[in-house]
Amino acid sequence: MLKEKLKSYIDAKVPIIYVNTYDDNEVEEEVLEVTGRRKVWEWNQMYGLMNRKEIEKKEVFYVHETINGDYTLEQCLKLGVIEKEFYRKVIMIKDIASYLENPEIVALFKNACLQIETGELDTVFVFISSILKVPKELEKYITVLQEEYLTEEEIKKEILDFIQENSIGNVYDKTLEQMSLAFKGLSILEIDTILSLAFSQEGELNDSALRLVMEQKKQMIQKAGILEMVSCEEEMKDIGGLESLKRWIGNKAQVLKHMKEAESFGVELPKGVLIAGIPGCGKSLNAKASAKLMGVPLLKLDMGRVMGKYVGESESNMRRAIALAEAISPCVLWVDELEKAFAGIGGNGGGAEVTTRLFGQFLTWMQEKKSAVFVVATANDIMKLPPELMRKGRFDEIFYVQLPRAEERKKIFEIHIKKRRPQDLEKIDFTRLVDKTEGYSGADIEGVVKEGIENAFINGKSEVSTQDILKAIESTHSLKEIMGESISKMEKEYKNRKFKNAS
Repeated sequence: MLKEKLKSYIDAKVPIIYVNTYDDNEVEEEVLEVTGRRKVWEWNQMYGLMNRKEIEKKEVFYVHETINGDYTLEQCLKLGVIEKEFYRKVIMIKDIASYLENPEIVALFKNACLQIETGELDTVFVFISSILKVPKELEKYITVLQEEYLTEEEIKKEILDFIQENSIGNVYDKTLEQMSLAFKGLSILEIDTILSLAFSQEGELNDSALRLVMEQKKQMIQKAGILEMVSCEEEMKDIGGLESLKRWIGNKAQVLKHMKEAESFGVELPKGVLIAGIPGCGKSLNAKASAKLMGVPLLKLDMGRVMGKYVGESESNMRRAIALAEAISPCVLWVDELEKAFAGIGGNGGGAEVTTRLFGQFLTWMQEKKSAVFVVATANDIMKLPPELMRKGRFDEIFYVQLPRAEERKKIFEIHIKKRRPQDLEKIDFTRLVDKTEGYSGADIEGVVKEGIENAFINGKSEVSTQDILKAIESTHSLKEIMGESISKMEKEYKNRKFKNAS
């Protein structure tokens, strides 16, 4: 719990505790509670420096005649440290992130920390901010605490309290369980708001609350800016071939859909799957269809969003992305083009070192995670990935996807023609199309179908024929023609490593 950690670090006289949170009020209350009789002062941009334990009914009580709302943070730090006004006090500082770009303010904090280290100054600074910025000069003095999410039991208590306060009739146990699970990752304020909105709209708590939760979670992901919530329209039936992979994912979906029963039976929660192989052969489509099959949100992790410019910011973003995914679980976390996401591992230079640390964080989490976050990682070139990623215990299974075989190509043609021109399906000679597309990827096949239909429309035809698609095939180079040598190398590598064939 955040409160216990705050108390522990304040008692230990850690120079700077940096609480990375959106809920300033909650942190303030907890700091005031755990400090006991110790004086707590707060500085914020609006009021300057205040004695927090002397404020009543929103009155502002300034702590010193020379330190008031007219003084900047820099001036307050100079007076507070030099005149020893900060001695034996906890100083909460809000709105801190932008000030840590000012070298003079950073220098003042460093000077204060040096005095704390030598015992000249008995002070603990508590930074409260939704943005995490750790200047290199203060790195050794700062301890970062992240906002913690409510547990299922805490959420259930919040719902039951709301039901009691609003004299709502009985809510089915199943609905209560679904809501407790759906509300994971939301704050008390967000939960109360959604419950109030659902109750005002329906006069009771039912499935409408669950719809509101998904809308709120989309907002939550967008505001965080690290993960992306991807809409899932694709289903397993939209994937031609890859039957072995689809069956395997179907089995894992059954476990995630019945988590409590599975766990009580002794089944462990699935960790995830690494799908490697030829570009354009359905890897990304599988990630989307997996989330649809499991009936859970699909979150996409983009390493470009994780990387930050400040010391420790990238690692903090990765921790936050993982915490967010775990809070929203059950969900599917999709890491696309894994080999590019962690490019530069083990290299020299600042960027490579950061990437190596992020990779270590990700591996440790994959190894130890107990949450219902099902990771779907996709990669085009497995040879660029470090061997430790393939070690048993990271992913439940590793599949490789090869160029579609004849029966799979037929299925892919059927899916794409049915999607666009179902009325022409029976008139198409699929045998001829399959014979002409040896070495084509799924994306290649989709491309020639789209081109064939477009040409038929431009030429004023009333239907799409086999010939229209054959003409498109003639003007297209297959993936095997373009990447023949690379594909042969990759397929040989997958077979040597004993990866499962997705087909």
